[in-house]
Amino acid sequence: MGKLTVRALRAVLGVVLAGTVFVQAGMVWVLVSGNDPEDGSLPLTPLRVITILGMMSAQVALVCVWRLVTMVRRGTVFSHAAFRYVDGVIGAIVAAALLWFTVTAINAPGQRDDPGVTVIMGGIGLAILGVALIVLVLRMLLAQAVIRDVEATQMQAELNEVI
Repeated sequence: MGKLTVRALRAVLGVVLAGTVFVQAGMVWVLVSGNDPEDGSLPLTPLRVITILGMMSAQVALVCVWRLVTMVRRGTVFSHAAFRYVDGVIGAIVAAALLWFTVTAINAPGQRDDPGVTVIMGGIGLAILGVALIVLVLRMLLAQAVIRDVEATQMQAELNEVI
Protein backbone atom coordinates (compact mmCIF):
# COMPACT_ATOMS: atom_id res chain seq x y z
CA MET A 1 0.00 0.00 0.00
CA GLY A 2 1.41 3.34 -0.99
CA LYS A 3 1.91 6.24 1.38
CA LEU A 4 -0.68 8.36 -0.43
CA THR A 5 -3.27 5.60 -0.20
CA VAL A 6 -2.60 5.09 3.50
CA ARG A 7 -2.84 8.81 4.20
CA ALA A 8 -6.05 9.17 2.21
CA LEU A 9 -7.64 6.18 3.95
CA ARG A 10 -6.57 7.46 7.36
CA ALA A 11 -8.00 10.90 6.56
CA VAL A 12 -11.35 9.35 5.59
CA LEU A 13 -11.36 7.12 8.68
CA GLY A 14 -10.50 10.06 10.91
CA VAL A 15 -13.24 12.29 9.48
CA VAL A 16 -15.86 9.54 9.76
CA LEU A 17 -14.77 8.71 13.30
CA ALA A 18 -14.89 12.36 14.36
CA GLY A 19 -18.28 12.80 12.69
CA THR A 20 -19.81 9.79 14.41
CA VAL A 21 -18.46 10.89 17.78
CA PHE A 22 -19.92 14.38 17.24
CA VAL A 23 -23.36 13.02 16.26
CA GLN A 24 -23.26 10.48 19.09
CA ALA A 25 -22.50 13.19 21.64
CA GLY A 26 -25.41 15.27 20.35
CA MET A 27 -27.80 12.34 20.54
CA VAL A 28 -26.67 11.42 24.04
CA TRP A 29 -27.17 15.05 25.08
CA VAL A 30 -30.73 15.02 23.69
CA LEU A 31 -31.48 11.78 25.53
CA VAL A 32 -30.02 12.96 28.84
CA SER A 33 -31.39 16.50 28.78
CA GLY A 34 -34.84 15.59 27.48
CA ASN A 35 -34.94 18.71 25.29
CA ASP A 36 -36.56 16.92 22.35
CA PRO A 37 -39.98 15.60 23.42
CA GLU A 38 -41.48 12.80 21.38
CA ASP A 39 -44.72 13.54 19.57
CA GLY A 40 -45.83 9.91 19.70
CA SER A 41 -45.64 9.20 15.96
CA LEU A 42 -42.43 7.19 16.33
CA PRO A 43 -40.70 5.75 19.39
CA LEU A 44 -37.75 8.11 19.08
CA THR A 45 -35.92 7.17 22.28
CA PRO A 46 -35.33 3.52 21.24
CA LEU A 47 -34.35 4.67 17.76
CA ARG A 48 -31.87 7.15 19.20
CA VAL A 49 -30.35 4.49 21.45
CA ILE A 50 -30.08 2.11 18.48
CA THR A 51 -28.45 4.87 16.42
CA ILE A 52 -25.90 5.54 19.17
CA LEU A 53 -25.11 1.82 19.37
CA GLY A 54 -24.93 1.58 15.58
CA MET A 55 -22.42 4.39 15.47
CA MET A 56 -20.46 2.63 18.17
CA SER A 57 -20.27 -0.49 16.01
CA ALA A 58 -19.10 1.65 13.09
CA GLN A 59 -16.43 3.18 15.32
CA VAL A 60 -15.19 -0.26 16.33
CA ALA A 61 -14.90 -1.22 12.66
CA LEU A 62 -13.09 2.05 11.87
CA VAL A 63 -10.53 1.54 14.63
CA CYS A 64 -9.94 -2.06 13.56
CA VAL A 65 -9.45 -1.02 9.93
CA TRP A 66 -7.04 1.72 11.10
CA ARG A 67 -5.01 -0.91 12.97
CA LEU A 68 -5.02 -3.24 9.95
CA VAL A 69 -3.81 -0.43 7.70
CA THR A 70 -1.00 0.21 10.19
CA MET A 71 -0.08 -3.48 10.05
CA VAL A 72 -0.11 -3.41 6.24
CA ARG A 73 2.17 -0.36 6.25
CA ARG A 74 4.61 -2.11 8.61
CA GLY A 75 4.44 -5.38 6.67
CA THR A 76 3.10 -7.33 9.65
CA VAL A 77 -0.45 -7.98 8.46
CA PHE A 78 0.33 -11.62 7.66
CA SER A 79 0.49 -12.56 11.32
CA HIS A 80 -1.85 -13.94 13.94
CA ALA A 81 -2.20 -10.48 15.49
CA ALA A 82 -4.25 -9.35 12.48
CA PHE A 83 -7.03 -11.82 13.26
CA ARG A 84 -8.05 -9.84 16.34
CA TYR A 85 -8.81 -6.80 14.20
CA VAL A 86 -10.53 -8.73 11.42
CA ASP A 87 -12.70 -10.42 14.06
CA GLY A 88 -13.48 -6.95 15.43
CA VAL A 89 -14.68 -5.83 12.00
CA ILE A 90 -16.83 -8.94 11.61
CA GLY A 91 -18.34 -8.46 15.07
CA ALA A 92 -19.07 -4.79 14.37
CA ILE A 93 -20.82 -5.65 11.10
CA VAL A 94 -22.92 -8.37 12.75
CA ALA A 95 -23.83 -5.95 15.56
CA ALA A 96 -24.88 -3.36 12.95
CA ALA A 97 -27.05 -5.96 11.21
CA LEU A 98 -28.73 -6.93 14.48
CA LEU A 99 -29.37 -3.28 15.26
CA TRP A 100 -30.84 -2.81 11.78
CA PHE A 101 -33.17 -5.77 12.34
CA THR A 102 -34.23 -4.10 15.61
CA VAL A 103 -35.01 -0.88 13.74
CA THR A 104 -36.99 -2.94 11.23
CA ALA A 105 -39.00 -4.54 14.04
CA ILE A 106 -39.70 -1.15 15.63
CA ASN A 107 -40.76 0.30 12.28
CA ALA A 108 -42.87 -2.70 11.18
CA PRO A 109 -46.10 -1.90 13.08
CA GLY A 110 -46.33 1.44 11.30
CA GLN A 111 -46.01 -0.27 7.92
CA ARG A 112 -49.12 -2.47 8.06
CA ASP A 113 -50.58 -0.71 5.03
CA ASP A 114 -47.37 -1.11 3.06
CA PRO A 115 -45.47 -4.19 4.29
CA GLY A 116 -43.06 -3.91 1.38
CA VAL A 117 -41.04 -1.37 3.34
CA THR A 118 -40.50 -3.91 6.12
CA VAL A 119 -39.50 -6.56 3.59
CA ILE A 120 -37.02 -4.17 1.97
CA MET A 121 -35.59 -3.25 5.37
CA GLY A 122 -35.22 -6.95 6.18
CA GLY A 123 -33.42 -7.43 2.88
CA ILE A 124 -31.03 -4.63 3.78
CA GLY A 125 -30.32 -6.40 7.07
CA LEU A 126 -29.53 -9.60 5.18
CA ALA A 127 -27.23 -7.63 2.88
CA ILE A 128 -25.38 -6.28 5.92
CA LEU A 129 -24.96 -9.85 7.18
CA GLY A 130 -23.70 -10.72 3.69
CA VAL A 131 -20.94 -8.16 4.11
CA ALA A 132 -19.97 -9.87 7.38
CA LEU A 133 -19.79 -13.18 5.49
CA ILE A 134 -17.56 -11.60 2.83
CA VAL A 135 -15.20 -10.34 5.53
CA LEU A 136 -15.26 -13.81 7.08
CA VAL A 137 -14.16 -15.30 3.74
CA LEU A 138 -11.40 -12.68 3.57
CA ARG A 139 -10.37 -13.73 7.08
CA MET A 140 -10.05 -17.31 5.86
CA LEU A 141 -7.87 -16.09 3.00
CA LEU A 142 -5.73 -14.20 5.51
CA ALA A 143 -5.39 -17.41 7.55
CA GLN A 144 -4.16 -19.24 4.45
CA ALA A 145 -1.72 -16.44 3.69
CA VAL A 146 -0.35 -16.55 7.24
CA ILE A 147 0.18 -20.31 6.94
CA ARG A 148 1.95 -19.86 3.60
CA ASP A 149 4.10 -17.09 5.06
CA VAL A 150 5.17 -19.34 7.95
CA GLU A 151 5.92 -22.18 5.54
CA ALA A 152 7.95 -19.89 3.30
CA THR A 153 9.95 -18.63 6.29
CA GLN A 154 10.67 -22.21 7.37
CA MET A 155 11.73 -23.21 3.85
CA GLN A 156 14.00 -20.16 3.62
CA ALA A 157 15.59 -21.12 6.93
CA GLU A 158 16.16 -24.67 5.68
CA LEU A 159 17.68 -23.35 2.44
CA ASN A 160 19.97 -21.06 4.39
CA GLU A 161 21.21 -24.07 6.42
CA VAL A 162 21.90 -26.08 3.26
CA ILE A 163 23.77 -23.24 1.61
